[in-house]
Amino acid sequence: MDAPASDPEPPKANAFAVGILWFFAHQLIGVGNDVIMKYTGSTLGVAQVVFLRFAFATLTMLPVMLLSGLDSFKTDRVPLHIARSVLLACGIALYCQGLAIAPIAVVTTLNFTIPLFTLVMARAFLKETVDATRWIGTLAGFAGVMVVMRPGGAAFNPSWLVVLLGACAFAALDVLNKVFVGKESFWAMIFYTALFTTVISAVPALGAWVVPTTAQLGLLAILGAGANVLLYCLLKSFSLVDASALAPFRYTELMWSAAVGFLVFGEIPAVSTLIGAAVIIPSTLYVVWAENQKSEE
Repeated sequence: MDAPASDPEPPKANAFAVGILWFFAHQLIGVGNDVIMKYTGSTLGVAQVVFLRFAFATLTMLPVMLLSGLDSFKTDRVPLHIARSVLLACGIALYCQGLAIAPIAVVTTLNFTIPLFTLVMARAFLKETVDATRWIGTLAGFAGVMVVMRPGGAAFNPSWLVVLLGACAFAALDVLNKVFVGKESFWAMIFYTALFTTVISAVPALGAWVVPTTAQLGLLAILGAGANVLLYCLLKSFSLVDASALAPFRYTELMWSAAVGFLVFGEIPAVSTLIGAAVIIPSTLYVVWAENQKSEE
């Protein structure tokens, strides 16, 4: 079984579009994972949910690693794997905490601050060129998020800001993922991320352990497998598109979460959400058009 890193690259003209499709797949899986984390997090501690999620992710990756051959376990970048796992454990824990105290749409919206952190970090650490197109698309999308959030309104809860700390961790992880892509197989990146995150979260999880039900274990097993597929899709997108170019497309996750909220929980989007979407969607389409124009030059 060949590692994904050996998959043929699409022509340059199509790379941007293919990378965005991988990114959208990552978002859809992420929204499904949010539903599971919110449900299981209502009775299990945050650390336990993180631990079981990545324990199952590690177990579901083992057959893939073994079928790929023992060479797939080789790595000479253990410190970077650990750094990625620390960022991921912190980000997921804070995100899960946010889901426990706020609606999914609110957590998703607050998480849209990631692109701004990503743009700054990508410029500082990756030396990527962040041109006017990416800044305009990202800042316009962020303005749409502010319309949705109404931070000065009575409904805004300061405790939800814990999600912003998670957003910083995820932005740093995005930048580190971009550094990692191409230097090791995707299988190794996914497996060691799951393994080290499991180890890191084990101590706090065992310190507040609650015996999960069979249904919860089943859902967490799905969550673990979904985490692997989610990371695979994210890494594929980073292998094709700059981290800063992907930043504005995080805003489309609001559309997915709103749809899931309506279909699963019967939630009707607020007027402010619809107005925000009217800002977010055109800004994203503008970036698509501008990036396509560049690829044709």
